[in-house]
Amino acid sequence: MYPELFKIGPFTIHSFGLMMALGFIVASYFLTKEIKRKGYDPNIGSTITLLAVVFGLAGSKILFLIEEWKYFIKDPIGEAFSPAGLTWYGGFFLATLAIYIYSRKKKVPFLVICDAAAPALLIGYGIARIGCHLSGDGDYGIPTDLPWGAQYSNGTYPPSVAFRHFPEIVEKYGVNGVVPDTIRVHPTPIYEFILSTILFLILWKNKEKIHQNGMMFMIYLILYGTMRLLVEIIRINPRILFGLTEAQIISIIIIIIGFTGIYFIKKAKKITPHH
Repeated sequence: MYPELFKIGPFTIHSFGLMMALGFIVASYFLTKEIKRKGYDPNIGSTITLLAVVFGLAGSKILFLIEEWKYFIKDPIGEAFSPAGLTWYGGFFLATLAIYIYSRKKKVPFLVICDAAAPALLIGYGIARIGCHLSGDGDYGIPTDLPWGAQYSNGTYPPSVAFRHFPEIVEKYGVNGVVPDTIRVHPTPIYEFILSTILFLILWKNKEKIHQNGMMFMIYLILYGTMRLLVEIIRINPRILFGLTEAQIISIIIIIIGFTGIYFIKKAKKITPHH
């Protein structure tokens, strides 16, 4: 893995930061195209991207610190300003709130923005996951013998550290109580990149066929939630309730929101009077 790509004088270019920035740029491009296609000022797309960057990163960090509270208490400054440690759902929820407030101020229907952002969110997320893969930040999966299993020995969160909270894996694969850093594991960030790209292409190809406000975003919630729910099965996140990870529980909730949203959107269409 390559957490650091290269240096320019005193500055180090990190793979995660670079891919995250690229993800935002690509997402902004598709978001702006969609907003323009829907008949709104394309400059709104740039502002939404900026809000997503600022509040997305802040929310991701806040949720991560809450999850790792015991470590945050021990070293609040170090944990708060560490470039590592981001939880995507935290950023998603806080950025969504900020964009909602902005849409109200601009008098642009919030669901229109959500629909325009749906394909962009998928491709941006997928690209950012490549950064997780390159940096080896612990978003990978359980050990595997499959030929495409990846090795994260040079990552920022190597297997010897990542698996120490999984006694069953330590017992099976450990040497003197430690899982070797050279062990091959599922490259789940690559799985997510591939799946996100496929789902992006599906939404982008069908964007002109979906007309009701909010429908595209609800479909996105279902597709993304299902993808994350399944990938989490082989990711190394702790199980917190009913054998599910935190991300799986949130995924189930947003899948339910997606189906509920589709139901009410279709119901509203049926009762809308025709003139």
